[in-house]
Amino acid sequence: MDLDLTKGHRTFRDKVRHFSEEEVLPVAREIDEKDLFPDDVITKAGKMGLLGIITPKEYGGMGKDLISYVLAIEEISKASPSVALTISVNNSLICSPLVHFGSEEQKTEYLPKLASGEWLGSFALTEPGAGTDAGSLSTTANRENDSYIINGSKMFITNMGKSSMILVFAKTSPEKGTRGISAFLVRAPDNALVTEAVLEGMGMRGSQQMSFQMKNLRVPIQNMLGKEGEGFKIGLWSLNMGRLGIAAQALGIAQAALEDALEYASKREQFGRPLSDFQAIQFRLADMAIEIEAAKSMIIRAAWRMEKGSASPSDPAMAKLLASHVAIKVSGDALTILGGRGYLKGSRVEKLYRDAKITEIYEGTSDVQRMIIARQLLSR
Repeated sequence: MDLDLTKGHRTFRDKVRHFSEEEVLPVAREIDEKDLFPDDVITKAGKMGLLGIITPKEYGGMGKDLISYVLAIEEISKASPSVALTISVNNSLICSPLVHFGSEEQKTEYLPKLASGEWLGSFALTEPGAGTDAGSLSTTANRENDSYIINGSKMFITNMGKSSMILVFAKTSPEKGTRGISAFLVRAPDNALVTEAVLEGMGMRGSQQMSFQMKNLRVPIQNMLGKEGEGFKIGLWSLNMGRLGIAAQALGIAQAALEDALEYASKREQFGRPLSDFQAIQFRLADMAIEIEAAKSMIIRAAWRMEKGSASPSDPAMAKLLASHVAIKVSGDALTILGGRGYLKGSRVEKLYRDAKITEIYEGTSDVQRMIIARQLLSR
């Protein structure tokens, strides 16, 4: 494995960095303060191809590798983690499973719209009574002639209310447990799909988290993704992709926090000297940099192995576990260095600190990642 980025990787990263600094960063505070979904930014991201980074070119995507993908999510997250979340969900949890499990007809019909930003996608697995225990979901899909009738509720669904395509998981054969779960490509809006109020969180504001209900929602049989009973497998595969994106998001949060801490420590003076002259501050900054580089190496390694097809589920799990811990630790350390100024509303570090926590929760909590890693270790 070559740890050096290729010229193509660096060029693409720099292009995304420019987009993030010019288009995302100037509106990041407004997105957070107003919990505002950034329609204009997402439209521009779609025109750049960022909603289909890893979608093959023949289906309207950029056809980039996973290393390019994590570099892009990291750069966007430095400007706005919530914008990065919207882009990550569309890439990891909608386009990727559609590429991997979809029929040729599904890929031809849906991917060009999703990869271009004409459509936006959502991933609907979590329910009010089914979070970590995804196999216990209660949403049902009953066959009726050439359709399935879906009933149930979903919760914490990113991009909801803006989505034109929702990947919904439901039980087609409840008596079979996880082997009775199937996946469906649901078009929105639909009168049988009732969205509820936006869920306001402490961080990731503007990413449009919502709950919704399905009341006798009719879905054509050709909109099943994969085969009946393969939904749980598709969900787990998709979450592995999602974890890689969230790891990159967490890395971007940490990197942005370190940059702000470095700038402040160099300019802020106390006792007649810049803070950066004090060994205590120097050591804290050094530890922050070490932690970021460790997380970055693990993320790149996971992306490389997943691209080559040699990864196990523990690779993205390790990357997400470490990167989310680093995001919380480094953003907290940065806030400590900035002191009162970092604690104030309007400070980027204050926002990053709030945004960081969710990276330990979604796409599987940190303890779920530990379960995955331990299971892999013990199966050798």
